[in-house]
Amino acid sequence: MHSYEGDFSKHAPREVVPRIRMVWQSIPSQLAKENKKFVFGVIREGARAKDFELAIQWLVDSGLILKSHRISKPALPLIAYQDLSVFKLFLHDVGLLGAMAGLNVRSLIEGNAVFTEFKGALAEQFVMQQLRLKTESYIGYWTNERSTAEVDFVVQDGAEIIPIEVKSGENLHAKSFKLFCEKFKPGKAIRTSVAPFIKEEWMTNIPLYGII
Repeated sequence: MHSYEGDFSKHAPREVVPRIRMVWQSIPSQLAKENKKFVFGVIREGARAKDFELAIQWLVDSGLILKSHRISKPALPLIAYQDLSVFKLFLHDVGLLGAMAGLNVRSLIEGNAVFTEFKGALAEQFVMQQLRLKTESYIGYWTNERSTAEVDFVVQDGAEIIPIEVKSGENLHAKSFKLFCEKFKPGKAIRTSVAPFIKEEWMTNIPLYGII
């Protein structure tokens, strides 16, 4: 993972490199939050969007990070309803996220009480990269205006809009996901989790390994 940071100075404008490193190094802690929205204050106290927007764009353009904007409503085209100031950042590879977070194989396989919360970050990272591999279509996420309800991903697939909820643990309750489906009535709704394939009237559960 250190080789990535070493390459920043070879390819990025010199004056932007320190901020690129700061954005890059902040991503594990950004994704570890319950609300995974990118917060500039996590990079450093008092940080502002205009100070880091070039660094973020360089990482996005280079393919090293993936960006998902909040959408205000699931309508076509999704890009017309994105909030450019609110977004999540993911790395391009879940293994890299684990390495940057210092996770060892034993923690991943056997589980660990202190590792519980970060499982959600790894699961969302995995799903984001798999979705991006599968499609070039728009991938965003939804929250209501008060940010009291959230759906992890909302994807535009042709003329269809598909909400996707990610569950990393055994608790499959998803109040926000159900609220979204009841309100907007999507033609297809997907929950991905450690549970086996289940098709219900209002949604389909797909095992995490099946999100390809």
